[in-house]
Amino acid sequence: MDLAHLGKNTKSSAKATLLRGLCGIGLAAFVLTSQVAAEALDVGRNLEAAGGEIESSTIVIKRLSDGQYWIASPDRARRRYSPASTSKIPHSLIALENGLATSETVFQWDNVPRSNRAWNQDHSLESAFQNSVVWAYQEIARNGGQAVMANSLKSFEYGNADVGTIDQLATYWLDGTLTITALEQVEFLSKLALKLLPLSETTYAAARDIMVTDTHADWTMRSKTGWRYSTTDMDIGWFVGWLECASDSYVFALNMDMPDTRFLSKRKAVMYHILQDIGAFNCG
Repeated sequence: MDLAHLGKNTKSSAKATLLRGLCGIGLAAFVLTSQVAAEALDVGRNLEAAGGEIESSTIVIKRLSDGQYWIASPDRARRRYSPASTSKIPHSLIALENGLATSETVFQWDNVPRSNRAWNQDHSLESAFQNSVVWAYQEIARNGGQAVMANSLKSFEYGNADVGTIDQLATYWLDGTLTITALEQVEFLSKLALKLLPLSETTYAAARDIMVTDTHADWTMRSKTGWRYSTTDMDIGWFVGWLECASDSYVFALNMDMPDTRFLSKRKAVMYHILQDIGAFNCG
């Protein structure tokens, strides 16, 4: 079986599907990510020039028109981490597709003060997404139930698709149960951007609206940050999404160690810098 262009065209997508069926998701993912890393352009120096650290971060970018990849730290790009708030992307898709929320839904604050002041009020699905309102997404998960959440993540091929026990239903994306690699983030988001997930057009339209985080005359950014906070291990920061132009789209995922809160702003800054370096914003 010729894997030289796996993931770059329709024929290769069919081969990837066949591999999953014959060998299981684990082996197929290994073959795919290994081939991607071999063919990708190295942006390690760009990452360092942008203020990132090659030893403790990774970046994966995929151009959808031709499947070209750019990667910094390919070994780390294959390593799974807790997705933290970036999981609110699939979480929102699950909510919309299963009638757990709509664009008009109002999540009513329980009047319990939380450290993030933006959480201490009622929220729509869009504002809950944009402000990473944990309690709103915990409500969605509880209402959806373990089977809906787990089966949906499996259908998305989202990381290890593990939601843990019933007692972890409100924390699985925060406590290290659900994990995903940067490469897997990019593959999932590519399917979302290309409408290749098992979702309705209504879900796609609503999700695209709530995910908009930056706009320009020539492009739109749909993205989500994440911060996996830990009292015992190194914190992990994420920035994932895609830059959509009239002519092309660039899907991306960054994760980095975050020794302190000064690194929070680096997530977006580093990714924007590298997208600029590879000409992603030059898209009329």
